[in-house]
Amino acid sequence: MLIIPLPAKPWPKLSVLLAGQNCQISVYQKTTGLYLDLSVNNAPIKTGIICRDRVKLIRHAYLGFTGDLAFFDTQGVTDPTYTGLGSRYQLVYLEASDLS
Repeated sequence: MLIIPLPAKPWPKLSVLLAGQNCQISVYQKTTGLYLDLSVNNAPIKTGIICRDRVKLIRHAYLGFTGDLAFFDTQGVTDPTYTGLGSRYQLVYLEASDLS
C-alpha cells in the first residue's frame, strides 16, 4: 500500500509513478461528491469515478491498470470531500499483491 499525497484543493492534478505506470490523476469536487480520473501515459483508463470510502476505484484488470486505488477516511467512514484531502481522506494505491 502506498499513500498518494493530495492537496486539499477542489481540483488537484498530479503525475505519479505506480508499479512502473506513468499515471496522471485528477480529483475534483462536484455537488454530488468527489470524483477521480485516471490516465496512464496520458491515455484515459477510467474517468468520472465517484469516490467512496474504502471502495476500490478501478476494479477491473482488463482496463490495463496494475493494482487499484481507494480512498480511506482516517477519522471515520464518510465519503471523501476535497477539504479533507491529504489529511482526513487518504488516496491509497493498492498493489496487485494487496488485492483479493
